[in-house]
Amino acid sequence: MRSIQSNLATVCFPVCALLILFSLSGCGNNAQQTGSSDELLGAVQIDGSSTVFPITEAVAEEFMKVHPRVRVTVGVSGTGGGFAKFIRNETDINDASRTIKASEVEKAQEAAIDFIEMPVAYDGLAVLVNPANDWVDCLTRNELESIWKPGSQVDNWSQVRPGFPDRPIKLYGPGTDSGTYDYFTEVIGGESGASRSDFTASEDDNVLVQGIAGDEAALGFFGFAYYFG
Repeated sequence: MRSIQSNLATVCFPVCALLILFSLSGCGNNAQQTGSSDELLGAVQIDGSSTVFPITEAVAEEFMKVHPRVRVTVGVSGTGGGFAKFIRNETDINDASRTIKASEVEKAQEAAIDFIEMPVAYDGLAVLVNPANDWVDCLTRNELESIWKPGSQVDNWSQVRPGFPDRPIKLYGPGTDSGTYDYFTEVIGGESGASRSDFTASEDDNVLVQGIAGDEAALGFFGFAYYFG
């Protein structure tokens, strides 16, 4: 799989912050010290962004080596889906590829959930085609917008640029609960959520990787880490 080099670097590889939010009440309730030693025991529930998942999974594995009596579960339901669980007090930590929205802060306050927002990394956003695609070596922001904008009728590569072959485009991207989706649609469509809906969507970036890798005419986007992974 190869990435599309755009004439605007921020289109193909925009940088977004990866964040972790800790519930101050949840962590204290689930992971506790034993009365006889400093050993921790209990459970920690984590969910949220697929782009933060590799970091969190690695940290969780190392943490459980040091504290084997603590079970850390890391899920992937997308940034928005993770925030929904976090606000319902179903998780202790939420992984996010965007900052928490004002509406989500308000809901957390209504639920009496205090939290700490901690930046942990910066991630790029990769736009990719299948390795067998021999007609695309660059796409402009305008071309990406024409493909992905709401109501777009572009469903063939020949509609994108003169000289491109008569091949149907199969689109792949994160679902609407994803912070990566929010960021891409804001950069390309001018507004968060401004996107056509007829594409193969998944909160699991590995599903998108496999889809693009298996379809010669595919086009998709996801977190840059999964391009190397």
